[in-house]
Amino acid sequence: MNAIVDWDRNAPQWPAILAAAHGEPVPPALMASPLWQVYGPVLKKGGASVPFVIGQIGQSLDGRIATPSGHSHYINGPAAIVHLHRLRALVDAVIVGVSTAALDDPQLNVRHVEGPQPARVVIDPNGRLPQTAHCFRDDGVRRVVIQTVDTARPPGVEIVKLETGASGFKPVDVLLALKEIGFNRVLVEGGAYTLSRFVTAGYIHRLHILVAPLIIGSGPTGLNLPPIKKLEAAKRPPTQVFQMPSGDVLFDCAMDS
Repeated sequence: MNAIVDWDRNAPQWPAILAAAHGEPVPPALMASPLWQVYGPVLKKGGASVPFVIGQIGQSLDGRIATPSGHSHYINGPAAIVHLHRLRALVDAVIVGVSTAALDDPQLNVRHVEGPQPARVVIDPNGRLPQTAHCFRDDGVRRVVIQTVDTARPPGVEIVKLETGASGFKPVDVLLALKEIGFNRVLVEGGAYTLSRFVTAGYIHRLHILVAPLIIGSGPTGLNLPPIKKLEAAKRPPTQVFQMPSGDVLFDCAMDS
Protein backbone atom coordinates (compact mmCIF):
# COMPACT_ATOMS: atom_id res chain seq x y z
CA MET A 1 0.00 0.00 0.00
CA ASN A 2 1.08 3.59 -0.59
CA ALA A 3 1.19 6.40 1.98
CA ILE A 4 -1.93 7.11 4.02
CA VAL A 5 -4.30 9.39 2.13
CA ASP A 6 -6.60 11.90 3.83
CA TRP A 7 -9.96 10.83 2.35
CA ASP A 8 -11.95 13.36 4.37
CA ARG A 9 -14.08 15.58 2.14
CA ASN A 10 -12.49 18.60 3.84
CA ALA A 11 -8.87 17.50 3.36
CA PRO A 12 -6.73 20.68 3.49
CA GLN A 13 -4.91 19.85 0.24
CA TRP A 14 -8.10 19.61 -1.81
CA PRO A 15 -8.48 23.34 -2.69
CA ALA A 16 -4.92 23.39 -4.07
CA ILE A 17 -5.66 20.30 -6.19
CA LEU A 18 -8.77 21.98 -7.58
CA ALA A 19 -6.68 25.06 -8.39
CA ALA A 20 -4.08 22.90 -10.13
CA ALA A 21 -6.81 21.32 -12.23
CA HIS A 22 -7.57 24.78 -13.59
CA GLY A 23 -3.99 25.74 -14.40
CA GLU A 24 -2.69 27.16 -11.14
CA PRO A 25 0.93 26.30 -10.15
CA VAL A 26 1.35 23.23 -7.95
CA PRO A 27 3.00 24.08 -4.61
CA PRO A 28 5.96 21.80 -3.75
CA ALA A 29 4.28 20.82 -0.47
CA LEU A 30 1.25 19.58 -2.38
CA MET A 31 3.36 17.48 -4.74
CA ALA A 32 4.78 15.68 -1.71
CA SER A 33 1.36 14.84 -0.26
CA PRO A 34 -0.35 11.43 -0.56
CA LEU A 35 -3.49 13.12 -1.91
CA TRP A 36 -1.49 14.42 -4.87
CA GLN A 37 -0.35 10.84 -5.60
CA VAL A 38 -4.01 9.99 -6.20
CA TYR A 39 -5.22 13.06 -8.10
CA GLY A 40 -2.12 14.56 -9.68
CA PRO A 41 -1.98 11.92 -12.45
CA VAL A 42 -5.55 12.66 -13.60
CA LEU A 43 -4.98 16.37 -14.23
CA LYS A 44 -3.75 15.98 -17.80
CA LYS A 45 -5.70 17.53 -20.68
CA GLY A 46 -5.25 15.00 -23.46
CA GLY A 47 -3.77 15.50 -26.89
CA ALA A 48 -4.68 17.66 -29.84
CA SER A 49 -7.60 15.50 -30.96
CA VAL A 50 -9.05 13.62 -27.96
CA PRO A 51 -9.51 14.49 -24.28
CA PHE A 52 -7.65 12.85 -21.41
CA VAL A 53 -9.96 10.06 -20.26
CA ILE A 54 -10.37 8.71 -16.73
CA GLY A 55 -12.40 5.56 -16.11
CA GLN A 56 -13.93 4.64 -12.75
CA ILE A 57 -15.71 1.53 -11.55
CA GLY A 58 -16.70 0.21 -8.13
CA GLN A 59 -17.00 -3.52 -7.52
CA SER A 60 -16.94 -6.29 -4.93
CA LEU A 61 -14.06 -8.67 -4.18
CA ASP A 62 -15.51 -11.10 -6.71
CA GLY A 63 -15.80 -8.45 -9.39
CA ARG A 64 -19.58 -7.82 -9.13
CA ILE A 65 -21.07 -4.37 -9.65
CA ALA A 66 -24.61 -5.22 -8.53
CA THR A 67 -26.86 -8.04 -7.38
CA PRO A 68 -28.84 -10.04 -9.99
CA SER A 69 -31.78 -7.66 -9.39
CA GLY A 70 -29.59 -4.66 -10.21
CA HIS A 71 -29.19 -3.33 -6.66
CA SER A 72 -25.85 -1.55 -6.30
CA HIS A 73 -26.30 1.24 -3.73
CA TYR A 74 -23.83 1.19 -2.19
CA ILE A 75 -21.18 -1.42 -2.89
CA ASN A 76 -18.43 0.99 -1.90
CA GLY A 77 -18.23 3.03 1.30
CA PRO A 78 -18.36 6.78 2.04
CA ALA A 79 -14.70 7.46 1.21
CA ALA A 80 -15.18 5.91 -2.22
CA ILE A 81 -18.15 8.19 -2.85
CA VAL A 82 -16.08 11.22 -1.87
CA HIS A 83 -13.39 10.01 -4.27
CA LEU A 84 -15.87 9.68 -7.14
CA HIS A 85 -17.18 13.19 -6.55
CA ARG A 86 -13.62 14.51 -6.50
CA LEU A 87 -13.03 12.93 -9.90
CA ARG A 88 -16.19 14.62 -11.18
CA ALA A 89 -14.96 17.97 -9.86
CA LEU A 90 -11.64 17.58 -11.69
CA VAL A 91 -13.04 16.87 -15.17
CA ASP A 92 -14.86 18.92 -17.77
CA ALA A 93 -17.52 16.27 -18.40
CA VAL A 94 -18.86 12.96 -17.09
CA ILE A 95 -19.94 10.29 -19.58
CA VAL A 96 -22.57 7.61 -18.95
CA GLY A 97 -24.32 5.18 -21.26
CA VAL A 98 -28.07 5.26 -21.70
CA SER A 99 -28.68 2.02 -19.78
CA THR A 100 -27.01 3.41 -16.66
CA ALA A 101 -28.75 6.77 -17.08
CA ALA A 102 -32.15 5.07 -17.40
CA LEU A 103 -31.70 2.46 -14.67
CA ASP A 104 -29.94 4.53 -11.99
CA ASP A 105 -31.10 8.03 -13.02
CA PRO A 106 -27.84 9.46 -11.61
CA GLN A 107 -27.40 13.12 -10.75
CA LEU A 108 -23.74 13.14 -11.90
CA ASN A 109 -23.00 16.23 -9.85
CA VAL A 110 -20.51 17.29 -7.19
CA ARG A 111 -22.30 17.40 -3.86
CA HIS A 112 -20.01 15.51 -1.45
CA VAL A 113 -17.00 17.78 -2.03
CA GLU A 114 -16.25 21.36 -2.96
CA GLY A 115 -15.67 21.93 -6.66
CA PRO A 116 -17.20 22.90 -10.00
CA GLN A 117 -19.98 20.86 -11.55
CA PRO A 118 -18.98 18.87 -14.67
CA ALA A 119 -21.01 18.77 -17.86
CA ARG A 120 -23.18 15.66 -18.23
CA VAL A 121 -22.85 13.55 -21.37
CA VAL A 122 -25.23 10.69 -22.18
CA ILE A 123 -24.55 8.21 -24.96
CA ASP A 124 -28.06 7.46 -26.19
CA PRO A 125 -27.99 6.35 -29.85
CA ASN A 126 -31.70 5.65 -30.24
CA GLY A 127 -33.21 8.34 -28.02
CA ARG A 128 -34.38 6.03 -25.22
CA LEU A 129 -33.71 8.26 -22.22
CA PRO A 130 -36.86 9.98 -20.87
CA GLN A 131 -37.00 13.76 -21.06
CA THR A 132 -37.43 13.83 -17.27
CA ALA A 133 -34.08 12.13 -16.52
CA HIS A 134 -31.80 13.82 -14.01
CA CYS A 135 -29.11 14.09 -16.69
CA PHE A 136 -31.31 16.53 -18.62
CA ARG A 137 -32.40 18.81 -15.80
CA ASP A 138 -31.63 22.49 -16.32
CA ASP A 139 -29.36 23.50 -13.45
CA GLY A 140 -26.89 25.73 -15.27
CA VAL A 141 -24.54 22.89 -16.24
CA ARG A 142 -23.89 21.91 -19.85
CA ARG A 143 -25.90 18.86 -20.92
CA VAL A 144 -24.94 16.84 -23.97
CA VAL A 145 -26.56 13.81 -25.60
CA ILE A 146 -24.88 11.77 -28.31
CA GLN A 147 -27.36 10.13 -30.66
CA THR A 148 -28.04 9.02 -34.22
CA VAL A 149 -31.76 9.80 -34.34
CA ASP A 150 -33.60 13.11 -34.55
CA THR A 151 -35.26 12.72 -31.14
CA ALA A 152 -35.99 16.11 -29.59
CA ARG A 153 -34.45 16.87 -26.20
CA PRO A 154 -35.32 19.37 -23.47
CA PRO A 155 -34.40 23.01 -24.18
CA GLY A 156 -30.70 23.74 -23.74
CA VAL A 157 -29.52 20.15 -24.18
CA GLU A 158 -26.77 19.99 -26.81
CA ILE A 159 -27.25 17.25 -29.39
CA VAL A 160 -24.24 15.63 -31.05
CA LYS A 161 -25.22 13.37 -33.93
CA LEU A 162 -22.88 10.52 -34.84
CA GLU A 163 -23.15 7.43 -36.98
CA THR A 164 -23.00 4.04 -35.28
CA GLY A 165 -21.59 0.71 -36.37
CA ALA A 166 -22.85 -2.79 -35.56
CA SER A 167 -21.73 -2.42 -31.94
CA GLY A 168 -22.71 1.21 -31.45
CA PHE A 169 -20.63 4.37 -31.43
CA LYS A 170 -16.88 4.08 -31.73
CA PRO A 171 -15.30 5.49 -28.56
CA VAL A 172 -12.83 7.51 -30.62
CA ASP A 173 -15.69 9.22 -32.48
CA VAL A 174 -17.33 10.14 -29.17
CA LEU A 175 -14.07 11.59 -27.86
CA LEU A 176 -13.32 13.51 -31.05
CA ALA A 177 -16.77 15.08 -30.85
CA LEU A 178 -16.36 15.99 -27.18
CA LYS A 179 -12.96 17.52 -27.80
CA GLU A 180 -14.46 19.60 -30.59
CA ILE A 181 -17.05 21.12 -28.25
CA GLY A 182 -14.46 22.03 -25.64
CA PHE A 183 -13.97 19.10 -23.27
CA ASN A 184 -10.30 18.39 -22.48
CA ARG A 185 -10.63 16.00 -19.54
CA VAL A 186 -13.50 13.53 -19.19
CA LEU A 187 -14.62 10.81 -16.80
CA VAL A 188 -16.24 7.62 -18.10
CA GLU A 189 -18.32 6.71 -15.08
CA GLY A 190 -20.62 3.99 -16.32
CA GLY A 191 -21.93 1.63 -16.90
CA ALA A 192 -19.72 -1.41 -17.20
CA TYR A 193 -20.57 -1.90 -20.88
CA THR A 194 -19.64 1.66 -21.81
CA LEU A 195 -16.45 1.63 -19.75
CA SER A 196 -15.44 -1.76 -21.17
CA ARG A 197 -15.81 -0.47 -24.72
CA PHE A 198 -13.53 2.49 -23.99
CA VAL A 199 -10.95 0.20 -22.34
CA THR A 200 -11.07 -2.24 -25.27
CA ALA A 201 -10.58 0.59 -27.75
CA GLY A 202 -7.54 1.84 -25.82
CA TYR A 203 -9.04 5.20 -24.89
CA ILE A 204 -8.90 5.03 -21.10
CA HIS A 205 -5.73 6.75 -19.97
CA ARG A 206 -6.22 6.30 -16.24
CA LEU A 207 -8.48 3.66 -14.67
CA HIS A 208 -9.61 3.74 -11.04
CA ILE A 209 -11.02 0.45 -9.78
CA LEU A 210 -12.53 0.60 -6.30
CA VAL A 211 -12.81 -2.83 -4.68
CA ALA A 212 -15.11 -3.22 -1.68
CA PRO A 213 -14.54 -5.89 1.01
CA LEU A 214 -17.65 -7.92 0.26
CA ILE A 215 -18.51 -10.97 -1.82
CA ILE A 216 -21.82 -10.76 -3.68
CA GLY A 217 -21.51 -14.14 -5.39
CA SER A 218 -23.76 -13.45 -8.37
CA GLY A 219 -24.86 -10.61 -10.59
CA PRO A 220 -23.25 -8.54 -13.33
CA THR A 221 -19.49 -8.14 -13.41
CA GLY A 222 -17.42 -5.05 -14.08
CA LEU A 223 -15.05 -4.98 -17.02
CA ASN A 224 -15.91 -7.37 -19.84
CA LEU A 225 -13.22 -7.32 -22.51
CA PRO A 226 -12.63 -9.52 -25.57
CA PRO A 227 -11.38 -13.01 -24.60
CA ILE A 228 -7.67 -13.84 -24.66
CA LYS A 229 -6.07 -17.27 -24.94
CA LYS A 230 -2.99 -16.74 -22.80
CA LEU A 231 -2.13 -14.54 -19.85
CA GLU A 232 0.69 -13.00 -21.85
CA ALA A 233 -2.01 -11.03 -23.67
CA ALA A 234 -3.53 -9.68 -20.44
CA LYS A 235 -3.32 -5.97 -19.68
CA ARG A 236 -0.75 -5.30 -16.95
CA PRO A 237 -0.81 -1.54 -16.33
CA PRO A 238 1.49 0.06 -13.75
CA THR A 239 -0.70 0.33 -10.66
CA GLN A 240 -0.72 2.22 -7.39
CA VAL A 241 -2.80 0.91 -4.51
CA PHE A 242 -4.48 3.03 -1.82
CA GLN A 243 -6.41 1.87 1.25
CA MET A 244 -9.61 3.64 2.26
CA PRO A 245 -10.92 3.78 5.84
CA SER A 246 -14.13 1.93 4.96
CA GLY A 247 -12.11 -1.08 3.83
CA ASP A 248 -12.31 -0.25 0.14
CA VAL A 249 -9.10 -0.42 -1.88
CA LEU A 250 -8.38 1.87 -4.81
CA PHE A 251 -6.36 0.43 -7.68
CA ASP A 252 -5.05 3.34 -9.76
CA CYS A 253 -4.04 1.92 -13.15
CA ALA A 254 -1.94 3.88 -15.66
CA MET A 255 -3.48 2.44 -18.80
CA ASP A 256 -1.49 4.68 -21.15
CA SER A 257 1.94 3.61 -19.89
